[in-house]
Amino acid sequence: MALNPFFLHGTSSEQRLVQDLINEQLRMYGVEVVYIPRKFVNRKTIIEEVTASKFDDNFAIEAYVNNFEGYSGQGDILTKFGVSLKDELAITISKERFEDFIAPFLEGFDDSEITLSTRPREGDLIYFPLGERLFEVKFVEHESPFYQLGKNYVYELKCELFEYEDEIIDTSIEKIDTQVKDDGYITTLKLIGIGRTATATAIITGFAATTTTGYINQIFINNDGSGYTSVPTIGFSSSPTGKASDTATAVGFLTTRSRITSLEKILLTNAGAGYTIAPTITISGGGGTGAAATCSIEKTSSGVLKFVISDGGVGYGTAPIVTVNHPSVGAAATSGIGVGGTVNKLTITNTGTGYTGVPSVTVSSPGVGIGTTAIITASISAGGVSALTIVNAGAGYTVAPTLTISNQDSIKSFPLGRATGISSIGFVGSDSVVKAIYVSSPGFGYLSSPTVTIANPESLTGIGTYLFNEVVIGSRSKTRARVKDWDKDNNILKISNVGIGATQLGFFPGETIIGTESGALYTVETFDQMDTYDKYSQNDEIEEEADLILDFTESNPFGGY
Repeated sequence: MALNPFFLHGTSSEQRLVQDLINEQLRMYGVEVVYIPRKFVNRKTIIEEVTASKFDDNFAIEAYVNNFEGYSGQGDILTKFGVSLKDELAITISKERFEDFIAPFLEGFDDSEITLSTRPREGDLIYFPLGERLFEVKFVEHESPFYQLGKNYVYELKCELFEYEDEIIDTSIEKIDTQVKDDGYITTLKLIGIGRTATATAIITGFAATTTTGYINQIFINNDGSGYTSVPTIGFSSSPTGKASDTATAVGFLTTRSRITSLEKILLTNAGAGYTIAPTITISGGGGTGAAATCSIEKTSSGVLKFVISDGGVGYGTAPIVTVNHPSVGAAATSGIGVGGTVNKLTITNTGTGYTGVPSVTVSSPGVGIGTTAIITASISAGGVSALTIVNAGAGYTVAPTLTISNQDSIKSFPLGRATGISSIGFVGSDSVVKAIYVSSPGFGYLSSPTVTIANPESLTGIGTYLFNEVVIGSRSKTRARVKDWDKDNNILKISNVGIGATQLGFFPGETIIGTESGALYTVETFDQMDTYDKYSQNDEIEEEADLILDFTESNPFGGY
């Protein structure tokens, strides 16, 4: 039977009045909380499991605290992992206020981020300012009180204390964002504020025109072998001079292709001296077999015997490029002076080699405020300086000026005999330095020790200050993470939410860490993936101790059947 039409069961005006009264009471007797919607960053495609969430919006709304006598729930519980807080909070908010002032904003987001925008959702967060704590909505009751005048007017949110699990919290409200500053999985980067470029010198073998002996010039791998588990030892037959320092030495390097580890290359650490014939190379150890190599020697000139590192530098994350000057010789000349202290005589003492462009000639001055400096130009022929011409004889010289003829790479041809070196890096204490430079080719034709140039480390000077919660990116790995804390005095960067980069999960030692907001730039010295700040960080130790009691990896400790 239909309802009696002569009795009202709730008109829109009555419902409007009740809603207004509720809204007014919430403003008078409530607390202003912050509603923070959960956004889904990533889900598993099969069972739609949420693997990453973020909270980056905030909405202030008035709420009435139902449990006015204090937090409900189980309270503080002592567990084997420490004290676990089980506080709960129940609050009431206006249905109309949510639908008018929060829902329209949520509707503007992508459905993959927010699947329900018309009401509060389980999983969203509430910031309770009186206790300065974050609570997670566990249940939304929308039918209490039960349809007064035919309508519901409030949502009751039953919340539990939020347990952080590496969600991204970036609401731009410092009191909220810093709630989880020390929570979650936090890893540590030791950064380098100031790097230093390494330096080294080249020692040449020495050469006499009448010599019939030489040094190792090139190594040929005839068989790369297989089955190596460690680097084999490389040996050379002794130098005929009988000196241990004249016997060549080298190290091997392995490579793995199609699961077969073999010898990739051999680099010299000493090119040796006094060899009349190519020495025998022996390859032993390393757990593999079959590798064999031969070499050739150079008797007609001098090459680089070895490299000596004078300063390993600081801040190298990758092995730097080593450049050795060409073996061509620079030209040299002397001058003479005549009446009035003018330059009237030029003598070429060395034409030099390898010139493809005309070198400049620098003439020393007669002195400050005395006379004028002479101007001289050069001419080249067949790769050498063939003539010098006085353009201005100058004046006031009391002694013959010094002539310097340029010898830079830009006006030189590089002969095939140019030496090459390959560097390797390692740690000395906590500093990443250049540990060795191997001779990949000694070259030939050197009459004096060439200049060795080592490339700069990735970052010579760190700049800027990382900001809390900003995203940082590794320059090489492309790994992304969020800043938890930046200790500039000690160059310690604590990060969380470490993502998968282009090549790995984590950062490379030596790469630059870039702050996307601050623009800060520093170089990684070490990357510690162990979380020393997690309250469950001792789980590995507990597991290891437990394995000493019951080790299931060996066999069933309870016996067979």
